[in-house]
Amino acid sequence: MDIHEYQAKELLKRFGVNVPRGGIAYSPEQAVYRCSELSGDKWVVKAQIHSGARGKAGGVRICATEEEVADAATWMLGRKLVTHQTGPQGKLVSRLYIEEATSIAQEIYLAFVMDRKLERVVVVASAQGGMEIEEISEKEPESIIRSVVDPAVGMQAFQAREIAFSLGLDAALINQAVKTITGCYRLMEETDANMVEINPLVVTSSGEIVALDAKLSFDDNALFRHPGISELRDKSQEDPRETYAEDRGLNYIGLEGRIGCIVNGAGLAMATLDMIKQAGGEPANFLDVGGGASPERVLMSFKAVLNDKNVEAILVNIFAGINRCDWIAEGVIRAVRELELTMPLVVRLSGTNVEEGRKLLADSGLNIITADTLAEAADKVVEAWKAARDA
Repeated sequence: MDIHEYQAKELLKRFGVNVPRGGIAYSPEQAVYRCSELSGDKWVVKAQIHSGARGKAGGVRICATEEEVADAATWMLGRKLVTHQTGPQGKLVSRLYIEEATSIAQEIYLAFVMDRKLERVVVVASAQGGMEIEEISEKEPESIIRSVVDPAVGMQAFQAREIAFSLGLDAALINQAVKTITGCYRLMEETDANMVEINPLVVTSSGEIVALDAKLSFDDNALFRHPGISELRDKSQEDPRETYAEDRGLNYIGLEGRIGCIVNGAGLAMATLDMIKQAGGEPANFLDVGGGASPERVLMSFKAVLNDKNVEAILVNIFAGINRCDWIAEGVIRAVRELELTMPLVVRLSGTNVEEGRKLLADSGLNIITADTLAEAADKVVEAWKAARDA
């Protein structure tokens, strides 16, 4: 789960990380009022969307007058910002963050990420801040600092000092840097975050270290332990297909193809996507219906797949162990009838109670195409989809 920049900064502040003063605004009038609260002679208006590269899309503006703030807010609010991370559909701006301008002397990149291969938190830092990490690694690969944190002891002060000195910071700033680095690690550890990224972390002209921008991502599976963080979720920034499925306990990832997939098991689901592509089609989604799926859960899976208006055919691929093929068949029949499904549907069943399941499908009298193997199922669904498309 991602959160907005202003929410990330509130969390960072709780863990001792210095952030600029700012306030949230939902209208141009409120944005101007935030300026008067902050005082000063320059402000930054930032669109709050779950995406990087906002500045390149016009989502970050430095303003010297209240009129400029109002104009910037009017332009941003209600607009869909398109960045290389949002895709062509963009993301809607419904709130702004008005922040005091900061005089920057130096920019740094600092991130804490989970390295699943090492099973450790890794600190990634660079003295070349202000750019995406991909740009830094391409243009200044030698500037990237990596430090692995031992989970048994956590981030130690000496390790934070090593990182600070490697960044070339002035000796007078080392204590501030250590406080920032250890604060970020504590935030990540105590909130089950997957990533804490500050880009840029700046040294101001007055000699302060400040997190000028922040991005936090959390482990969805741990949110039950952090209700306060779970409440920060903004569903308007998420793929509505994935939100619908997640709210119903389904593992779903939306893709760009035309063939919807309902499969049990992540490995089988990925193999199914590959077989569809090999057969000449494009999968519309990854959906793992899970073990022990009831007919009701199968029906919910069909509804989740059909939330994608691009879907023109569906493949159900079940290898039943904990599951039972007759349960799946009951769910498929119920879905076809209740949802009045007319698009091509291919079902491949294998495993526990497979004969009972196949008999239910055969006796239903419905237009359901069956297959014995995954390869056959993929070929049949792509063939049926193409025939329906060309009809």
